[in-house]
Amino acid sequence: MQVVKSSETHDLHFNFDNSFARSLEGFFVSCQAEPVVAPKLLQFNHALAVELGLDPVALDSEAGLAIFSGNAMPEGSEPLAQAYAGHQFGGFSPQLGDGRALLLGEVIDIRQRRRDIQLKGSGRTPFSRGGDGKAALGPVLREYLLGEGMHALGIPTTRALAAVSTGEGVYRETSLPGAILTRVAASHIRVGTFQYGAARGDVEKVRELADYAIARHYPEIADAENPYLAFFAAVADAQAALVARWMTVGFIHGVMNTDNMTISGETIDYGPCAFMDSYASGTVFSSIDHHGRYAYANQPEILSWNLARLAETLIPFVDPDKDRAIELLTEMIECIQPIYESHWLAGMRPKIGLLTEDPLDQKLIVDLLSVMEAGHADFTLVFRRLSQALRGECDSVRQLFKEPDAFDVWMQRWQKRLEQDEIVTETGVEAMNRVNPIYIPRNHKVEEALAAATDQQDMTPFTKLLTVLSHPFDEVAGNEAYAAPAPVTGIPYQTFCGT
Repeated sequence: MQVVKSSETHDLHFNFDNSFARSLEGFFVSCQAEPVVAPKLLQFNHALAVELGLDPVALDSEAGLAIFSGNAMPEGSEPLAQAYAGHQFGGFSPQLGDGRALLLGEVIDIRQRRRDIQLKGSGRTPFSRGGDGKAALGPVLREYLLGEGMHALGIPTTRALAAVSTGEGVYRETSLPGAILTRVAASHIRVGTFQYGAARGDVEKVRELADYAIARHYPEIADAENPYLAFFAAVADAQAALVARWMTVGFIHGVMNTDNMTISGETIDYGPCAFMDSYASGTVFSSIDHHGRYAYANQPEILSWNLARLAETLIPFVDPDKDRAIELLTEMIECIQPIYESHWLAGMRPKIGLLTEDPLDQKLIVDLLSVMEAGHADFTLVFRRLSQALRGECDSVRQLFKEPDAFDVWMQRWQKRLEQDEIVTETGVEAMNRVNPIYIPRNHKVEEALAAATDQQDMTPFTKLLTVLSHPFDEVAGNEAYAAPAPVTGIPYQTFCGT
């Protein structure tokens, strides 16, 4: 495989510092990407390249295309497939791993943060389990859109640096155009990474992983009296904050398996994910979630379940007395839901314009959600249009409800609560519009963009949607179609894993 050296063009120098490869032997296998025939750069994230300390002009080129397609490795890269295990829909698989992804290496970005750069869809690895290791264009572009949309919403997430079509077909049920995503993450260490080491009974390897994760993600706890217990608490808080953010925007991950939950607290693996239109707490979009395990309302409970699996791997380090270690970790696990609820309430209060805290706020918000569910009201638009009701313009939000009478009763309670905070109308409107998006990745618009790219080789709808999603809180004349709910068809929307 060709290596692109900095001497050939210094602007392509990534300055890799590959700490995972140096520190965690046994948690990866070195391997190479499979060359592709006719790659084409479909999308390149100039702003993210700058953030990573890379030269966007040099990368938006044939030399950059060679890297993003896996046809060449940048100098200093040590490509590897990471090993991990995981509970998938509750069933444990002791070995999963990167079956179609390669970590090229780590860079230190302009804010001195360590970031992984990974190819996804670059061919078989030792963890492919009979798969081809490839990715289809539709899922690659979906992950690009959703990840960048989540980033613009201020939600921790993996990012997309580039999307490349390979010029080759990948066969699923039919032949589909192939593609590769270049993904950026704080790291790709998962709950399942810890499970992989624990399943092999190698206590010292798991300790090494924990020490590495602490140094990389939570260095402030390195000197804690019990660093491994503090590590669990830090991960629990980061994940609780993340899931709370999902819930405040109506996001449903779809596959909250332990191998899809990062130690860093970033959203990862945008497979059968989607955003709700009409609010319904039991919403499931994933075609493989037959029993609703990962339904919208179940996400907080699954958060605790997944973190309990992480806790199990840390028992040997938390205390020499196993029973005492279990007791300490159990106490932490029992705190997860209150921590989540605190994060959720902190996110929901400003969505309805509240500046202070009142013990009855949670009931006020939960009651609104109940009214929304009964009235089949659009989740995103109700919160966005509440700011208009703050001005006394109530019709636009009332018309979102099939029968607005119950909402009218709720609105009277809400207005009394606002009086308690002495909200200044225009200040309140501006504050609410800063936290309530007008544009989200509406499922039907995402599907339109992916269909145009896949079926017609037309990236225009994708580019337009990406532009709209990059400013989700700024209402722009002419973009009304991007804020509108999907037309009612009577056919439930369904998403697929994309593997």
